Amino acid sequence: MKVLLSAYACEPGKGSEPGVGWHWATELAKLGHEVDVITRANNEPAISKAMEAAPIAGLRFHYYDLPAWSMGWKQGRKNYHLYYSLWQRGAYRAARKLTRNARFDVVHHVTFAIYRQPSFMGRLGLPFVLGPVGGGERIPPLLRSSLPAKRRRTESLREFVNRVAYWNPSVRAMLRQSFLIFYRTEETYLSLPPSYREKARPYLGIGLEPQIIRHEPSAVSNGAGFLYAGSLIYWKGLHLALKAFAQLKNKKPDATLTVMGSGEDEQWLKGLATGLGVADSVSWLGKLPQSEVWAQYSRHAAFVYPSMHDSGGLVVFESLSQALPVICLDTGGPATILPEGCGIKVPVKNRTEKQVVDDLAASMLLIAENPETRAEMARRALEAARAHLWKDVVADGYRAVADALGALQTKTV
Repeated sequence: MKVLLSAYACEPGKGSEPGVGWHWATELAKLGHEVDVITRANNEPAISKAMEAAPIAGLRFHYYDLPAWSMGWKQGRKNYHLYYSLWQRGAYRAARKLTRNARFDVVHHVTFAIYRQPSFMGRLGLPFVLGPVGGGERIPPLLRSSLPAKRRRTESLREFVNRVAYWNPSVRAMLRQSFLIFYRTEETYLSLPPSYREKARPYLGIGLEPQIIRHEPSAVSNGAGFLYAGSLIYWKGLHLALKAFAQLKNKKPDATLTVMGSGEDEQWLKGLATGLGVADSVSWLGKLPQSEVWAQYSRHAAFVYPSMHDSGGLVVFESLSQALPVICLDTGGPATILPEGCGIKVPVKNRTEKQVVDDLAASMLLIAENPETRAEMARRALEAARAHLWKDVVADGYRAVADALGALQTKTV
């Protein structure tokens, strides 16, 4: 199959969306497909270096970016969506030029995959695959009171944008033009207009490289050492973890919490830790190189990730690959990812902030006081990680694409 892949985020050696774009591109080519990728020009140095070190047959990259004067827009949240939308329009024009000289079987928009932010690749007149998409998740209503007033307003604005997204002609066209929509969570599926749900398929579309998976769990020096990794932004729920950690400290004085990441809510979160009296037991490491991130995983007893409306959650898979049990909320991508027996999902439906925080604290205490339970979770985590390799994830995805494409061709004959 000859595939044209639209991957705004695509970079080797990275997690999150850049890693998703890179692995879909490379694994598709390794499966024997011919793959042309349109991505941002600033990804070129890392991609060229990786391709020189380990060439992949049938894989070609094409770079497009907006003018230099607009680059500052993507650094701030205020103008980021405008930048992204304009990039998508320019990427479509670049794709149209490619299709004049080559015949593609399918065009696939893979990153960023948020259903309310339109791709224009469906206008190429090719069979169009969208996703896996997310974005339909929302903070459970009773947990909103845990946020500062400014963030509650931000969240209300986000939900308003979600509700009106389908009045956007470009969004409706994207959904109409696609013949297959992969979605990550049930919340996103229910956000799709009913008329488009028939062609939607559940698929997380994220995986792991086999070489990063540990052979066996590591010895943990502190059974009450917990780790968080992710952006320091309100909807990631770190404030809930800090409140739960403060409860844990009353029963386990040796407990520690390590925080990896940075973000616009960092000062609020640090101030909260100080107000809770746990600042001396929380280590703020900032944003680390990927090699140092892996080292941190092996030093802790469990991973705490109480994100309130995550679509994906690749970091959950990464934690499992390092034999780290995961404590998350039972909502969104993390809950979809986390297999039974590999950690604890804290219920959130119709539950107050206090109830959720109490359960987070109880989950942390359970792991801290029961090394046998933790060891069994760690063993199962590795089993789960080995069952979600990138090569299998992409292969399964494109079996679904081939099936849907065959059905589409039969229908049009």
